Amino acid sequence: MALSLPTWARPTLDLRKAVEEAVKNDPWLQKSTLFQQAFIDESVAGGTLPDPRVTLGAANLPVDTLDFGQEGMTQATIGVTQTFPRGESRRLSSAANSSRAAVEAFRRQDRRARVKETVTLLWLELWESQQSIQLIDENRGLFEQLADVAEAGYAAATSGSRQQDVIRASLEITRLEDRVTRLEQTRASRQEALAEWIPPVQAMLPVTSDVPESLLSPLAGETQKTSPAALVHHPAVRATDQLIDTQAIKVDLARQAYQPEWSVFARYGYRDRTPGGEARSDLFSVGIGFDVPLFTGPRQDRQVGASLARLEAAKTDRSLQIRRLRANARSSLSVIAHLDERIALYRDDLLPRMEEQASAALTSYDNDAGDFAEAVRARIAELNARIELIEMQAERARQVAAFNYLTASSDDIPTY
Repeated sequence: MALSLPTWARPTLDLRKAVEEAVKNDPWLQKSTLFQQAFIDESVAGGTLPDPRVTLGAANLPVDTLDFGQEGMTQATIGVTQTFPRGESRRLSSAANSSRAAVEAFRRQDRRARVKETVTLLWLELWESQQSIQLIDENRGLFEQLADVAEAGYAAATSGSRQQDVIRASLEITRLEDRVTRLEQTRASRQEALAEWIPPVQAMLPVTSDVPESLLSPLAGETQKTSPAALVHHPAVRATDQLIDTQAIKVDLARQAYQPEWSVFARYGYRDRTPGGEARSDLFSVGIGFDVPLFTGPRQDRQVGASLARLEAAKTDRSLQIRRLRANARSSLSVIAHLDERIALYRDDLLPRMEEQASAALTSYDNDAGDFAEAVRARIAELNARIELIEMQAERARQVAAFNYLTASSDDIPTY
Protein backbone atom coordinates (compact mmCIF):
# COMPACT_ATOMS: atom_id res chain seq x y z
CA MET A 1 0.00 0.00 0.00
CA ALA A 2 2.83 2.38 0.89
CA LEU A 3 4.49 1.78 -2.51
CA SER A 4 1.45 3.18 -4.31
CA LEU A 5 1.73 6.49 -2.49
CA PRO A 6 3.74 9.40 -3.86
CA THR A 7 7.25 9.69 -2.45
CA TRP A 8 6.40 12.64 -0.23
CA ALA A 9 3.46 10.77 1.33
CA ARG A 10 5.23 7.49 2.13
CA PRO A 11 5.97 6.75 5.81
CA THR A 12 9.64 7.04 6.72
CA LEU A 13 11.84 5.96 9.61
CA ASP A 14 13.10 8.85 11.72
CA LEU A 15 16.39 8.24 13.56
CA ARG A 16 15.21 9.58 16.90
CA LYS A 17 12.09 7.43 16.84
CA ALA A 18 14.15 4.39 15.89
CA VAL A 19 16.48 4.96 18.85
CA GLU A 20 13.59 5.51 21.25
CA GLU A 21 11.87 2.35 20.02
CA ALA A 22 15.07 0.30 20.33
CA VAL A 23 15.74 1.48 23.88
CA LYS A 24 12.13 1.02 24.94
CA ASN A 25 12.00 -2.59 23.71
CA ASP A 26 15.51 -3.67 24.74
CA PRO A 27 15.14 -6.85 26.86
CA TRP A 28 18.66 -6.36 28.25
CA LEU A 29 17.43 -3.38 30.25
CA GLN A 30 14.70 -5.50 31.79
CA LYS A 31 17.25 -8.18 32.65
CA SER A 32 19.45 -5.58 34.33
CA THR A 33 16.50 -4.32 36.36
CA LEU A 34 15.84 -7.88 37.57
CA PHE A 35 19.51 -8.29 38.51
CA GLN A 36 19.37 -5.04 40.47
CA GLN A 37 16.28 -6.22 42.35
CA ALA A 38 18.01 -9.52 43.09
CA PHE A 39 20.99 -7.71 44.64
CA ILE A 40 18.65 -5.49 46.67
CA ASP A 41 16.84 -8.55 48.02
CA GLU A 42 20.17 -10.21 48.81
CA SER A 43 21.25 -7.03 50.58
CA VAL A 44 18.24 -7.21 52.87
CA ALA A 45 18.74 -10.93 53.45
CA GLY A 46 22.47 -10.53 54.10
CA GLY A 47 21.87 -8.00 56.86
CA THR A 48 19.70 -10.29 58.98
CA LEU A 49 20.72 -12.77 61.64
CA PRO A 50 20.75 -16.46 60.73
CA ASP A 51 17.73 -18.43 61.87
CA PRO A 52 17.93 -19.83 65.42
CA ARG A 53 18.52 -23.57 65.69
CA VAL A 54 16.14 -25.67 67.81
CA THR A 55 17.17 -29.06 69.18
CA LEU A 56 14.97 -31.74 70.75
CA GLY A 57 16.37 -34.77 72.55
CA ALA A 58 16.59 -37.11 75.50
CA ALA A 59 19.59 -36.86 77.82
CA ASN A 60 21.08 -39.43 80.19
CA LEU A 61 18.55 -42.12 79.32
CA PRO A 62 19.48 -45.49 81.00
CA VAL A 63 20.20 -48.07 78.35
CA ASP A 64 19.38 -51.10 80.48
CA THR A 65 15.74 -50.29 81.15
CA LEU A 66 15.05 -47.18 79.01
CA ASP A 67 12.95 -46.06 82.02
CA PHE A 68 12.58 -42.29 81.85
CA GLY A 69 12.01 -41.97 85.62
CA GLN A 70 14.72 -44.37 86.80
CA GLU A 71 17.68 -41.97 86.94
CA GLY A 72 17.66 -38.46 88.33
CA MET A 73 19.66 -36.98 85.41
CA THR A 74 17.41 -38.35 82.66
CA GLN A 75 15.77 -35.46 80.88
CA ALA A 76 13.66 -34.58 77.86
CA THR A 77 15.42 -31.51 76.46
CA ILE A 78 14.56 -28.65 74.15
CA GLY A 79 17.25 -26.12 73.23
CA VAL A 80 17.62 -22.97 71.16
CA THR A 81 20.91 -21.72 69.70
CA GLN A 82 21.40 -18.31 68.04
CA THR A 83 24.58 -17.64 66.04
CA PHE A 84 26.00 -14.14 65.56
CA PRO A 85 28.20 -13.77 62.43
CA ARG A 86 31.76 -12.52 62.72
CA GLY A 87 32.36 -8.86 63.50
CA GLU A 88 30.48 -6.56 61.12
CA SER A 89 30.06 -9.17 58.42
CA ARG A 90 26.26 -8.76 58.38
CA ARG A 91 26.42 -5.03 57.77
CA LEU A 92 29.24 -5.35 55.24
CA SER A 93 27.51 -8.16 53.36
CA SER A 94 24.39 -6.03 53.09
CA ALA A 95 26.42 -3.01 51.98
CA ALA A 96 28.29 -5.04 49.33
CA ASN A 97 25.06 -6.27 47.73
CA SER A 98 23.54 -2.81 47.92
CA SER A 99 26.63 -1.35 46.23
CA ARG A 100 26.53 -4.07 43.57
CA ALA A 101 22.88 -3.25 42.89
CA ALA A 102 23.87 0.34 42.14
CA VAL A 103 26.20 -0.90 39.40
CA GLU A 104 23.21 -2.01 37.31
CA ALA A 105 21.83 1.53 37.13
CA PHE A 106 25.05 2.74 35.46
CA ARG A 107 25.18 -0.32 33.23
CA ARG A 108 21.70 0.47 31.96
CA GLN A 109 22.81 4.01 31.16
CA ASP A 110 25.79 2.63 29.26
CA ARG A 111 23.51 0.17 27.46
CA ARG A 112 21.17 2.97 26.37
CA ALA A 113 24.12 4.91 25.00
CA ARG A 114 25.40 1.81 23.18
CA VAL A 115 21.99 1.04 21.72
CA LYS A 116 21.73 4.62 20.50
CA GLU A 117 25.12 4.31 18.81
CA THR A 118 24.34 0.92 17.27
CA VAL A 119 20.95 1.95 15.89
CA THR A 120 22.41 5.22 14.62
CA LEU A 121 25.15 3.39 12.72
CA LEU A 122 22.64 1.02 11.12
CA TRP A 123 20.31 3.91 10.24
CA LEU A 124 23.19 5.82 8.63
CA GLU A 125 24.17 2.81 6.55
CA LEU A 126 20.58 2.63 5.34
CA TRP A 127 20.67 6.35 4.59
CA GLU A 128 23.94 5.97 2.66
CA SER A 129 22.56 3.12 0.52
CA GLN A 130 19.27 4.88 -0.03
CA GLN A 131 20.87 8.17 -1.08
CA SER A 132 23.30 6.41 -3.42
CA ILE A 133 20.48 4.46 -5.07
CA GLN A 134 18.46 7.64 -5.47
CA LEU A 135 21.44 9.45 -7.00
CA ILE A 136 22.04 6.64 -9.48
CA ASP A 137 18.34 6.56 -10.41
CA GLU A 138 18.43 10.30 -10.99
CA ASN A 139 21.43 9.91 -13.33
CA ARG A 140 20.14 6.83 -15.12
CA GLY A 141 18.19 9.00 -17.55
CA LEU A 142 21.34 10.89 -18.48
CA PHE A 143 23.19 7.69 -19.36
CA GLU A 144 20.18 6.44 -21.31
CA GLN A 145 20.25 9.75 -23.15
CA LEU A 146 23.93 9.20 -23.92
CA ALA A 147 23.06 5.76 -25.26
CA ASP A 148 20.38 7.25 -27.51
CA VAL A 149 22.85 9.84 -28.80
CA ALA A 150 25.40 7.12 -29.52
CA GLU A 151 22.84 5.00 -31.36
CA ALA A 152 21.68 7.96 -33.40
CA GLY A 153 25.25 8.84 -34.27
CA TYR A 154 25.98 5.25 -35.19
CA ALA A 155 22.90 5.03 -37.41
CA ALA A 156 23.86 8.26 -39.23
CA ALA A 157 27.58 7.45 -39.59
CA THR A 158 28.98 6.00 -42.77
CA SER A 159 31.76 4.15 -40.99
CA GLY A 160 31.74 1.68 -38.08
CA SER A 161 33.78 3.83 -35.75
CA ARG A 162 30.80 4.63 -33.49
CA GLN A 163 29.71 1.06 -32.83
CA GLN A 164 31.94 0.90 -29.76
CA ASP A 165 30.17 4.02 -28.46
CA VAL A 166 26.85 2.17 -28.50
CA ILE A 167 28.39 -0.82 -26.73
CA ARG A 168 30.10 1.43 -24.17
CA ALA A 169 26.83 3.22 -23.37
CA SER A 170 24.98 -0.07 -22.94
CA LEU A 171 27.78 -1.41 -20.75
CA GLU A 172 27.71 1.61 -18.45
CA ILE A 173 23.93 1.29 -17.99
CA THR A 174 24.41 -2.38 -17.09
CA ARG A 175 27.09 -1.41 -14.57
CA LEU A 176 24.74 1.11 -13.01
CA GLU A 177 22.08 -1.57 -12.66
CA ASP A 178 24.62 -3.89 -11.01
CA ARG A 179 25.68 -1.10 -8.68
CA VAL A 180 22.07 -0.50 -7.67
CA THR A 181 21.63 -4.24 -7.07
CA ARG A 182 24.63 -4.31 -4.73
CA LEU A 183 23.36 -1.25 -2.90
CA GLU A 184 19.92 -2.86 -2.56
CA GLN A 185 21.61 -5.94 -1.10
CA THR A 186 23.44 -3.78 1.43
CA ARG A 187 20.25 -1.94 2.33
CA ALA A 188 18.30 -5.19 2.80
CA SER A 189 21.08 -6.57 5.01
CA ARG A 190 21.08 -3.47 7.20
CA GLN A 191 17.29 -3.51 7.45
CA GLU A 192 17.43 -7.08 8.75
CA ALA A 193 20.10 -6.04 11.26
CA LEU A 194 17.98 -3.10 12.35
CA ALA A 195 14.99 -5.42 12.82
CA GLU A 196 16.85 -6.86 15.83
CA TRP A 197 16.25 -3.57 17.64
CA ILE A 198 12.92 -2.27 16.32
CA PRO A 199 9.80 -3.96 14.89
CA PRO A 200 10.50 -5.37 11.39
CA VAL A 201 7.66 -3.33 9.90
CA GLN A 202 9.46 -0.14 10.92
CA ALA A 203 12.90 -1.46 9.93
CA MET A 204 11.70 -2.00 6.37
CA LEU A 205 10.59 1.62 5.94
CA PRO A 206 12.77 4.03 3.96
CA VAL A 207 14.73 6.36 6.23
CA THR A 208 14.23 10.10 6.19
CA SER A 209 16.20 11.93 3.52
CA ASP A 210 17.99 14.22 5.97
CA VAL A 211 20.57 13.25 8.56
CA PRO A 212 19.89 14.85 11.98
CA GLU A 213 21.67 18.17 12.32
CA SER A 214 23.36 17.00 15.52
CA LEU A 215 25.41 14.55 13.45
CA LEU A 216 26.38 17.14 10.83
CA SER A 217 27.02 20.30 12.83
CA PRO A 218 30.65 21.40 13.40
CA LEU A 219 32.39 20.11 16.51
CA ALA A 220 33.92 23.10 18.23
CA GLY A 221 35.66 22.79 21.58
CA GLU A 222 34.90 19.10 21.81
CA THR A 223 38.49 18.19 22.73
CA GLN A 224 37.78 18.99 26.36
CA LYS A 225 35.28 16.14 26.41
CA THR A 226 38.16 13.72 25.89
CA SER A 227 40.02 14.74 29.04
CA PRO A 228 40.23 12.16 31.87
CA ALA A 229 38.36 14.58 34.12
CA ALA A 230 35.40 14.52 31.72
CA LEU A 231 35.54 10.82 30.88
CA VAL A 232 35.14 9.80 34.53
CA HIS A 233 31.46 10.73 34.10
CA HIS A 234 30.97 8.10 31.38
CA PRO A 235 28.41 5.53 32.58
CA ALA A 236 30.79 2.63 31.90
CA VAL A 237 33.43 4.29 34.09
CA ARG A 238 30.82 5.10 36.73
CA ALA A 239 29.85 1.41 36.74
CA THR A 240 33.48 0.46 37.24
CA ASP A 241 33.80 3.00 40.06
CA GLN A 242 30.82 1.38 41.74
CA LEU A 243 32.39 -2.05 41.29
CA ILE A 244 35.56 -0.72 42.94
CA ASP A 245 33.49 0.48 45.89
CA THR A 246 31.86 -2.95 46.07
CA GLN A 247 35.22 -4.70 46.03
CA ALA A 248 36.55 -2.39 48.75
CA ILE A 249 33.64 -3.45 50.93
CA LYS A 250 34.44 -7.09 50.16
CA VAL A 251 38.00 -6.51 51.37
CA ASP A 252 36.61 -5.32 54.71
CA LEU A 253 34.24 -8.28 54.68
CA ALA A 254 37.16 -10.69 54.17
CA ARG A 255 38.94 -9.11 57.15
CA GLN A 256 36.01 -10.05 59.37
CA ALA A 257 37.22 -13.64 59.17
CA TYR A 258 39.79 -12.70 61.84
CA GLN A 259 36.92 -12.04 64.27
CA PRO A 260 35.33 -14.87 66.26
CA GLU A 261 31.83 -16.11 65.48
CA TRP A 262 29.64 -16.06 68.59
CA SER A 263 26.66 -18.17 69.55
CA VAL A 264 24.26 -18.14 72.48
CA PHE A 265 22.32 -21.22 73.53
CA ALA A 266 19.61 -22.01 76.07
CA ARG A 267 18.30 -25.49 76.95
CA TYR A 268 15.42 -26.66 79.08
CA GLY A 269 15.41 -30.21 80.52
CA TYR A 270 12.27 -31.91 81.80
CA ARG A 271 12.67 -34.67 84.42
CA ASP A 272 10.07 -37.28 85.30
CA ARG A 273 9.09 -38.22 88.85
CA THR A 274 11.14 -40.69 90.87
CA PRO A 275 10.07 -44.33 91.04
CA GLY A 276 8.62 -43.46 94.43
CA GLY A 277 6.43 -40.71 92.93
CA GLU A 278 8.39 -37.72 94.17
CA ALA A 279 8.65 -34.74 91.89
CA ARG A 280 12.01 -33.74 90.43
CA SER A 281 13.10 -30.22 89.56
CA ASP A 282 13.49 -29.48 85.87
CA LEU A 283 16.83 -28.14 84.65
CA PHE A 284 17.76 -25.06 82.60
CA SER A 285 21.11 -24.43 80.91
CA VAL A 286 22.46 -21.32 79.19
CA GLY A 287 25.83 -20.46 77.72
CA ILE A 288 27.84 -18.93 74.93
CA GLY A 289 30.24 -20.30 72.33
CA PHE A 290 32.80 -18.87 69.97
CA ASP A 291 35.53 -20.04 67.66
CA VAL A 292 39.12 -18.88 67.92
CA PRO A 293 40.78 -18.05 64.54
CA LEU A 294 44.34 -18.92 65.55
CA PHE A 295 45.70 -20.40 62.31
CA THR A 296 44.94 -17.61 59.83
CA GLY A 297 47.67 -18.21 57.26
CA PRO A 298 46.08 -20.89 55.06
CA ARG A 299 42.61 -19.33 54.94
CA GLN A 300 41.95 -15.84 56.29
CA ASP A 301 45.18 -14.29 55.04
CA ARG A 302 44.62 -15.82 51.61
CA GLN A 303 41.03 -14.59 51.43
CA VAL A 304 42.06 -11.05 52.29
CA GLY A 305 44.91 -11.20 49.79
CA ALA A 306 42.55 -12.39 47.06
CA SER A 307 40.09 -9.58 47.81
CA LEU A 308 42.87 -6.98 47.70
CA ALA A 309 44.09 -8.37 44.37
CA ARG A 310 40.59 -8.08 42.88
CA LEU A 311 40.36 -4.52 44.16
CA GLU A 312 43.63 -3.52 42.48
CA ALA A 313 42.56 -5.31 39.29
CA ALA A 314 39.33 -3.29 39.24
CA LYS A 315 41.30 -0.06 39.66
CA THR A 316 43.60 -1.05 36.80
CA ASP A 317 40.59 -1.84 34.64
CA ARG A 318 39.24 1.63 35.32
CA SER A 319 42.51 3.24 34.17
CA LEU A 320 42.53 1.14 31.02
CA GLN A 321 38.90 1.99 30.40
CA ILE A 322 39.55 5.73 30.53
CA ARG A 323 42.62 5.39 28.29
CA ARG A 324 40.63 3.41 25.74
CA LEU A 325 37.73 5.87 25.73
CA ARG A 326 40.12 8.82 25.39
CA ALA A 327 42.13 7.25 22.56
CA ASN A 328 39.04 6.25 20.58
CA ALA A 329 37.36 9.62 21.13
CA ARG A 330 40.42 11.56 19.97
CA SER A 331 40.72 9.23 16.98
CA SER A 332 37.12 10.00 16.03
CA LEU A 333 37.79 13.74 16.32
CA SER A 334 40.79 13.39 14.02
CA VAL A 335 38.78 11.47 11.43
CA ILE A 336 35.95 14.01 11.63
CA ALA A 337 38.36 16.91 11.08
CA HIS A 338 39.83 15.31 7.96
CA LEU A 339 36.38 14.37 6.64
CA ASP A 340 35.23 17.96 7.10
CA GLU A 341 38.14 19.10 4.95
CA ARG A 342 37.37 16.56 2.25
CA ILE A 343 33.64 17.30 2.26
CA ALA A 344 34.31 21.03 1.88
CA LEU A 345 36.78 20.30 -0.93
CA TYR A 346 34.26 18.15 -2.79
CA ARG A 347 31.38 20.59 -2.37
CA ASP A 348 33.22 23.82 -3.10
CA ASP A 349 35.80 22.79 -5.66
CA LEU A 350 35.90 19.25 -6.96
CA LEU A 351 32.23 18.61 -7.81
CA PRO A 352 31.65 21.95 -9.59
CA ARG A 353 34.74 21.36 -11.72
CA MET A 354 33.79 17.77 -12.51
CA GLU A 355 30.29 18.84 -13.49
CA GLU A 356 31.76 21.52 -15.73
CA GLN A 357 34.15 19.01 -17.27
CA ALA A 358 31.37 16.48 -17.89
CA SER A 359 29.16 19.10 -19.57
CA ALA A 360 32.05 20.27 -21.75
CA ALA A 361 32.91 16.71 -22.79
CA LEU A 362 29.30 16.00 -23.73
CA THR A 363 28.99 19.25 -25.66
CA SER A 364 32.23 18.49 -27.49
CA TYR A 365 30.95 15.04 -28.41
CA ASP A 366 27.61 16.41 -29.62
CA ASN A 367 29.56 18.75 -31.92
CA ASP A 368 31.64 15.85 -33.26
CA ALA A 369 34.73 17.42 -31.71
CA GLY A 370 35.18 15.03 -28.81
CA ASP A 371 35.42 11.38 -27.89
CA PHE A 372 32.35 9.53 -26.61
CA ALA A 373 34.42 7.51 -24.16
CA GLU A 374 35.73 10.72 -22.63
CA ALA A 375 32.17 12.05 -22.25
CA VAL A 376 31.08 8.84 -20.53
CA ARG A 377 34.17 8.78 -18.29
CA ALA A 378 33.50 12.35 -17.23
CA ARG A 379 29.90 11.54 -16.29
CA ILE A 380 30.92 8.35 -14.45
CA ALA A 381 33.63 10.27 -12.57
CA GLU A 382 31.13 12.93 -11.56
CA LEU A 383 28.63 10.29 -10.39
CA ASN A 384 31.33 8.47 -8.42
CA ALA A 385 32.41 11.73 -6.79
CA ARG A 386 28.83 12.48 -5.72
CA ILE A 387 28.49 8.97 -4.27
CA GLU A 388 31.82 9.42 -2.48
CA LEU A 389 30.46 12.65 -0.98
CA ILE A 390 27.45 10.71 0.33
CA GLU A 391 29.79 8.08 1.79
CA MET A 392 31.91 10.75 3.46
CA GLN A 393 28.84 12.44 4.93
CA ALA A 394 27.62 9.10 6.28
CA GLU A 395 31.06 8.26 7.66
CA ARG A 396 31.32 11.67 9.27
CA ALA A 397 27.95 11.15 10.95
CA ARG A 398 29.02 7.67 12.10
CA GLN A 399 32.17 9.07 13.66
CA VAL A 400 30.10 11.72 15.47
CA ALA A 401 27.77 8.99 16.77
CA ALA A 402 30.78 7.02 18.01
CA PHE A 403 32.28 10.15 19.59
CA ASN A 404 28.96 10.92 21.31
CA TYR A 405 28.98 7.46 22.90
CA LEU A 406 32.63 7.64 23.92
CA THR A 407 32.13 11.00 25.64
CA ALA A 408 28.66 10.33 27.03
CA SER A 409 27.93 11.52 30.56
CA SER A 410 25.69 9.54 32.84
CA ASP A 411 23.92 12.77 33.77
CA ASP A 412 22.85 13.46 30.16
CA ILE A 413 21.59 10.06 28.99
CA PRO A 414 17.79 10.05 28.60
CA THR A 415 15.78 7.15 29.96
CA TYR A 416 13.09 7.36 27.29
